[in-house]
Parts: sequence; structure tokens; C-alpha cells
Amino acid sequence: MTTPRTEHLVLTGVLTAEQAAETVRGILAVQRPDGAIPWFRGHHLDPWDHTEAAMALDAAGEHEAAERAYDWLARHQNEDGSWYAAYADGDAADVTDRGRETNFCAYVAVGVWHHYLATGDDTFLDRMWPTVYSAMEFVLRLQLPGGQIGWRCEDDGTGSDDALLTGSSSVHHALRCALAIAEEREEAQPDWELAVGALRHAIRRHPERFLDKSRYSMDWYYPVLGGALTGAEAKERIERDWDRFVVPEVGVRCVVPNPWVTGGESAELALALWAVGESDRALEILQSIQHLRDPKTGLYWTGYVFEDAAVWPEELTAWTAGSLLLAVAALGGDEATCAVFSGERLPWGLDADCCS
Repeated sequence: MTTPRTEHLVLTGVLTAEQAAETVRGILAVQRPDGAIPWFRGHHLDPWDHTEAAMALDAAGEHEAAERAYDWLARHQNEDGSWYAAYADGDAADVTDRGRETNFCAYVAVGVWHHYLATGDDTFLDRMWPTVYSAMEFVLRLQLPGGQIGWRCEDDGTGSDDALLTGSSSVHHALRCALAIAEEREEAQPDWELAVGALRHAIRRHPERFLDKSRYSMDWYYPVLGGALTGAEAKERIERDWDRFVVPEVGVRCVVPNPWVTGGESAELALALWAVGESDRALEILQSIQHLRDPKTGLYWTGYVFEDAAVWPEELTAWTAGSLLLAVAALGGDEATCAVFSGERLPWGLDADCCS
């Protein structure tokens, strides 16, 4: 095992260099020899959280381990470009949810672009291009007439007519990363450019096209994190529901009115805040969730019920640690992480805001 690169992962009140190294080693301990990264050993793997953990490994300089994670995705991609929603302990032969969720499948593009920016490895990008291309084509087959993305396809091929704002916002980010890969390879994808513009327009202008999940904090900040909302529009959205979701010195609620804060949502909000220039607030959020850190493993508990002062569920998840490391990496100026989550070098596609 290499020594994690942690100089940019040191953040006052969040991580020391040794704590950052412990967290990276905690994720590596969860990763299977074949590259799979389940939530924790014995639990399931889903493709989105697997990719999030792999990106954190890249941010820490663990490029070989991250590459093995992406190779796992390439080996186990379904013929239609998808992955199943859950695999027991990352065992590709033991599928526990045969549905295929669009934002899970799209996220590979974000991870592959991040890895390429971190390593400059053209061979890797060439090898992963068919995987990314097939994944995006699968996802876009489920784009609905209004631009939003149907959230899931069942095992029998039936696609959902319902769209989730959080999932579609994540797909928006992934589409822009996929377009960046295509541009790097000089392989124009005009259909993707049209698709991302239509999707962004739906996210910005047509909330009625999505299921109402406004009780969930992810629906609050994900249009910002996914890059569909920027500038003053993004800041206004954050301000609007700040007091509804943020519990000072405790973290970010997963869903209101439940007295439950979660590490993943808190770290993602911090990353969204950084992306709109609110680094001081981002730091405060990350500092507020250090009560979730497990000193034995360097990993983080999924959540905390603050009315009962109880950790719940009792899970130390690789993706929670991964989301925190990515937020810290952005605040620390890691070039690849900053480029991916700031939108720098990401194509916008067609501007569809002139459309109804």
C-alpha cells in the first residue's frame, strides 16, 4: 500500500495529515482485490457510491486503486450500457437489485474524467471511452420529452416516467464530463449537447417535471452541485432553505423534519458551497460533522440523530468518507477535483433556456 498524498487534504478543524491518511487507508481497506468498493465489507455496492470512493482515492494520489475501481465497472457493465443498482459486497455475480438507476450509471463519466485530469493517462481514457459512451447512451434513452431523466429502468426494460431532481442534476454533471471526454478525444457528440441543454433547462425552469422530494436536502443543493444553477441563481437557492436544512454545529439534515444529520449530505453541501465561492461556509459545515468520525478506522458514520445523541445507522461507509475527502480536496486546491466540481473545462452543450 502506498503512502497517501495528503498535503492538500489538511484542513483546520477537519483533518490533519495523519487523519487524512487514516481515512484514505480506511477506504482502501473496504476495497476488494478485484477493485470493487462496497459501502462497507459485507454490505452492497452501488455504482454511484463506488465511483465517489474511487474519486477520493485519486484525490489522495491512490491512482492504481482508483483505476482498479474503474476497471471493475468496465468489466461488469451490462450489454445495454448500464449497471445494476446493487451488488452484494461488490460481488458482480450476486446482484441484489436488478433495477438500473440512471444517475448511478451516468456517474462513471465524472469519475473517469476526474481520473484523467489527476493522472493525464491517455491510455486509460481510451480504454474507458467505450464504457462511458455506452453508459451515457443508456441514460439518454431514458430522457423524457421535457428534458428530465427517468430515474430508473426495471430489469424487464421498462423505463420510469418519473424523474428525480437530485438524480437528474447528477446526470447533468455527468453529461458535461462525458462531453469533456468526447472533446478530448475529438469525437463530437451533438446529441449529448442537445440533451444536456434540455436537461439543464428542465432543472432550472420546470420543477413540475420532477417528483416533489423537496423535504430532502439533496433536492435543495444538487442543482447547484450538479452545475445546472450557477452564480446568483445558485446562491439564492442555497440561501432560501439554509435554515430549513442546516443544523448549526451538527450538520445537514437528510430530510425534514427528521432530527437526523448525515455526513454525505453535509460534505456534498460543502462542495456545492465551495463551487459558488462560499469557502468559509463550506469549512464550517465540514468542521460541524467531525463528531461523525470514527478514530479507529478514519471512516465516518453515515448519520446522527441529534435529539437522541445517537449514531444511526451504525454504518461506517466508504462513500461518506469519500465525499468528505473530495470536499476537502476542493477546498485544498486539488487541481483535478477543482476542475470537475467547479465546472472548469466542462462543456455546456446547447443552451435551451430560450425554449419553453
